[in-house]
Amino acid sequence: MQPSPLDLYTSTELVQELVRRQTFLGVVVHSEDDLKNRDWKGERTFKVHFGQNLSAEEACRLLSVVTERMSDVEL
Repeated sequence: MQPSPLDLYTSTELVQELVRRQTFLGVVVHSEDDLKNRDWKGERTFKVHFGQNLSAEEACRLLSVVTERMSDVEL
């Protein structure tokens, strides 16, 4: 099986490229540490990235709307 071109980049590099793009209007949230399995033990630290197209206030409002919508979804 041939590796995907994306396999050659780290997650950090991919996030940096995404938020650098003028066409990106959004927020990327990811775990600070690699997730080795689905079991969460203790606290997790997350990083939030957004591009120049959003201010910090706009990114917060976007995350707030996502939070409200997520609470309406059955998991």
